[in-house]
Amino acid sequence: MKELEERIRRDGIIKPGNVLKVDAFLNHQCDVKLFDQMGREWARLFAGKQIDKILTIEASGIGIACVAARHFGDVPVVFAKKAQSINLDGDQYVTKVYSFTKQREFPVIVSKRFLNPGEHVLLIDDFLANGKAMEGLIELCHEAGVVVEGIGIAIEKGFQDGGAKLRDAGYDLQSLAIVDSMNPDTGEITFREA
Repeated sequence: MKELEERIRRDGIIKPGNVLKVDAFLNHQCDVKLFDQMGREWARLFAGKQIDKILTIEASGIGIACVAARHFGDVPVVFAKKAQSINLDGDQYVTKVYSFTKQREFPVIVSKRFLNPGEHVLLIDDFLANGKAMEGLIELCHEAGVVVEGIGIAIEKGFQDGGAKLRDAGYDLQSLAIVDSMNPDTGEITFREA
């Protein structure tokens, strides 16, 4: 998606350790108009698929998923929580995932009442690097007996193996921008065709 690639080039900041900071428009300050364009593109890419719910992980995926849901007939958005709280009651699906950006493992929790066997879900998130967050969501989906219709990612780091692993496993993964390389010295970011 050219609009997203241009925004990454303009406002993205490359940090040491292959970190791409896009907090100016994607995961701290939110450009809702851009989110709407992204949702429209995912609706086009997943056209013809049954989508009953969108599933994401807190916190950065929530805004993107909510805006995208408008393009799928206002389907509900469910987000996996990263911490247990007194508000989480009843039976739950729980797994653990490793976060590349936070460099730690955390729980991923969804109340069983929000994922029902036989439902068709679309997974959406802001970034895909090593694929650990998506693997965790997929594990929860399998446990719940829901069908993963596809995976929508805003920015995929194509030089890391998460995308290849998910595609090789047979998932319909649609990334709107695939970063091929990042140079922290020059600030240059190259993209590959999605």
